[in-house]
Formats: sequence, structure tokens, C-alpha cells
Amino acid sequence: MILCAGFGSRMLNLTSSTPKPLLKYKNKVLLKNTIDFFTNIGCDEILINTHYLHHKIKEYLDKNLKKYPIKIFNEKTILGTGGGVKNIFNHTKRNKICVVNSDIFWTKTNKSHIEYFLSNYQEVSHCKMLLSKDINFVGLKKENGDFNLKKNIVVNWKSKNEKLYYSGLQIVSKKIFNNRKKIFSMNEIWTKLIKKQQIKGYVIPSKIRHLGDKKSILEN
Repeated sequence: MILCAGFGSRMLNLTSSTPKPLLKYKNKVLLKNTIDFFTNIGCDEILINTHYLHHKIKEYLDKNLKKYPIKIFNEKTILGTGGGVKNIFNHTKRNKICVVNSDIFWTKTNKSHIEYFLSNYQEVSHCKMLLSKDINFVGLKKENGDFNLKKNIVVNWKSKNEKLYYSGLQIVSKKIFNNRKKIFSMNEIWTKLIKKQQIKGYVIPSKIRHLGDKKSILEN
């Protein structure tokens, strides 16, 4: 699943008439770069949620990516990062899916590491998160880290910990969304899972580029 429903407000004027997934970096459309990367490593079903400028994303897919195994779902009311994923499970028979942000620029150097991360997806009981070290995480990032790891279990970051950032890729099980309301953030799910030590983590050795704001997408 590729998350494409957001407003892309941190892109400022760049997303006033173009949805963030259709912006270009190094002359490549972000959405196509993501679709190409994951289909090349064997993903046989691409699920995309939309909201802001839905028609432009649909037109782009219809024109350029007709041959790809893509299903697109427009959220009439934006459901949030968690609600959007929960809703997608209504449109697939799979009980576990890979969820990726649309503003990560995947490269060939990531290929073998992502294949390794996804290789045992059926063994993920609740959630598995791809993390990146500060030195390997380029583009938009916070001053503080997002998470840390203890024996491959994701924990909350503390000021004395090594900085680990969420890479924008996770594997989630359908069951973690049971008894959830319709509109909510993925952070709400993560908070509860971390308390129960139910998120596994893997630190990717290669660089991850997060094109999360205008400055990062204009950089070379």
C-alpha cells in the first residue's frame, strides 16, 4: 500500500496544484519511482489511497501505469494514516500488507535490504518497522530520533539513545486495527504496540532519502 491521501503541506507552493506523489525528484515522479521499485522486487498488488487532488493521481495512473497491478481508492473524507490503512484491508484478501509513504525516494542500493526486510513478512505477528540511522537518513528529519531498538524490538526514543528514524516502510497485520474508530493516526497504533513490545524493527544499512518538504525535494 502506498499512502497518497495527504495534503503535502510541507511542500508549500509545490503542492498547490500538484499532489505530492506526483512531484519529481531527479526527473522521476515519486509515485512511479515507488511503484517501479516494489514491483521490481516482486510485489504483485499495489493499493493506493487518495484524497487531495485525487483526480490528478488517477489520471496519471490511467495514462502512464495501466499495465501495473494497481487499485486506487479515494477517501471522500480523509481518514488519517491509520484509518487509511485500516480501510484498505476492506479491499484486499491479504491479512498482512507492506505500507509505504509516498515521499521516500527508493534506489537500487536499497533493493537487497528491502528484499531481506520483506522476506519473512508472513512471520510478522503485529507490526515490523524499517528504521534508519541518523547518518543514513537524508532529507527531512527531526532533531530528535523517532525510535530505538532493544533486541530487535522497537521502543520509544530517549535523549541519550542513538537516533533512529522511521524510514516510511512497515509491515502491518490486519488484527492491529481491530476495534479502532474510522479516522485516526498510525501513531496511535504504534504507541499501544510499543507498550506491549509488539513492534519488531530492522535498521537498513543503505541510505534512505525522505523528500518530506520543499527544501529536501529541491536538493540534489
